[in-house]
Amino acid sequence: MMKIIIWFLRISVFAILAIFASQNSQPVVLQYYLDKSIELPLSAVMLAFFALGIFITIIFTHCRFRSEK
Repeated sequence: MMKIIIWFLRISVFAILAIFASQNSQPVVLQYYLDKSIELPLSAVMLAFFALGIFITIIFTHCRFRSEK
């Protein structure tokens, strides 16, 4: 029973995020140094920075627990 609830929550979160991404597809310009820029959809930029945050959190958590041993 618990597995069904977990899968329902996963599907619900995925559906909400898919709707959010489809509603926020307007282009965003990211400015680099020396007048370099890139144009991406807002949802792609948010996904990239969310993934980067998860990646940094995993690295710091791994380093912290490794140094405690």
